[in-house]
Amino acid sequence: MNGTLYCVSVGPGDPELLTLKAVRVIRQCPVVAVSVKEAPVSERAGRAAGEESVAYRIAAGAVPEIKEKELLPLCMPMTKDREVLEPSRREVARALMEALREGKDVAWLNLGDVSIYSTSLYGAKEVQGAGFDVEMVSGVTSFCAAAARLGCSLAEGGEELHIIPSSYGIERALSYPGVKVLMKAGSAMGRVKALLAAGAYEVQGVERCGMDGEKVYESLEDLEEQAGYYTVLFLRSGGPDLS
Repeated sequence: MNGTLYCVSVGPGDPELLTLKAVRVIRQCPVVAVSVKEAPVSERAGRAAGEESVAYRIAAGAVPEIKEKELLPLCMPMTKDREVLEPSRREVARALMEALREGKDVAWLNLGDVSIYSTSLYGAKEVQGAGFDVEMVSGVTSFCAAAARLGCSLAEGGEELHIIPSSYGIERALSYPGVKVLMKAGSAMGRVKALLAAGAYEVQGVERCGMDGEKVYESLEDLEEQAGYYTVLFLRSGGPDLS
């Protein structure tokens, strides 16, 4: 019998935010897959690359025995170029199906929640389309964890909540009513700060929520130009204070 592919959410950074189900699935799967930026050139390089994965390190904090499992590094380059992405996704699906055909269950680790801008779902669709079983294991999102860290609500009453990827154009999205969440804002912080400075927004944010080097930003002025990739911002145009 073929194995099952589990797309497992490990949360934003704090190992204590892994769900009981995520911990159970990781423990029961003989193979743990992680996304890496470059294809490893050897088994040893693959092990090293996998252990450098942020998702792997988070999971290891809750499931120490993960280090005894077979590690499958999957090359998922950080690019929007479809000519690069499509072949890499097919290769990822091939590697996963090879393990599944051996009857091995695979836990593919994902930061945050697997349903929110997850790279793994592209490969998982290929695997599922080939007739293999795929299951998503939900988890805590970065913006929910960041809101909790700030001690604020994301939305109240009839407020709308908009989740916006900052690496794409955000100009139109800034006009949406209610609360705006800018995901991975550090990847375009200079442009984001310039756009926000031109409007009247209440801004708060968290960088590397639950990880080493965590930073909390209480205003637009606090935001650092060199803020890291894992930065989540909350915007309101007037209305109640976030705190």
